[in-house]
Amino acid sequence: MKRTLTPEILDSLPPDHPAARRSRRDLRVFNAVLGGTRWLRHTLPSRVRPGERVLEIGAGTGELGMSLALAGVMVDGLDRAPRPGGTAWPATARWHQTDALAFDGWGSYDVVIGNLIFHHFDAAALRALGEKLSAHARMIVVAEPARRRIFQWLFAALCGLVRADPVSRHDGRVSIQAGFLGDELPALLGLDPVVWRWQVSTTLCGTYLLVAERRA
Repeated sequence: MKRTLTPEILDSLPPDHPAARRSRRDLRVFNAVLGGTRWLRHTLPSRVRPGERVLEIGAGTGELGMSLALAGVMVDGLDRAPRPGGTAWPATARWHQTDALAFDGWGSYDVVIGNLIFHHFDAAALRALGEKLSAHARMIVVAEPARRRIFQWLFAALCGLVRADPVSRHDGRVSIQAGFLGDELPALLGLDPVVWRWQVSTTLCGTYLLVAERRA
């Protein structure tokens, strides 16, 4: 299946729109099934070095950051949306409200992570983002959709089980179409294998997992 980017409906809805609220509810279920948040919470604590700062691209509602804070990893957030209110984001963590490609603070972060965000970028944007990461980051840790037809079928079945909102059904399907296989994401980011080493795997549920580390 060829990688194809299609606009996701949720990105165009106001945060308080009923369909947006239902879709965010569905996303919590999808995240629980796909396991990206669990994997990041399990993977990061042993890999982040003392004193390193971590940045989450597309931090959204802040749920991943809070989960990682509970696991002992303090994460700053980057998103076009405002900082989550109340206790949805750690009080001591920073929040950068800007577009990832416009952000100029990469030099402050040794570790960059993302959960279901890199598939939003086309090839040109991924290459531009990769140049920024290659200049500063030591490690990149990512959970994304794996782009296979069978995972679209499994996703459709899950939507039926949880009675997912039509927005969620559409956005999940096109997210898988924009996902990654094998070494595609490191290649699209332009990571130089002489400088970087990486591990890629795909779960049975359809999650593409990447850990890229700068060689010593």
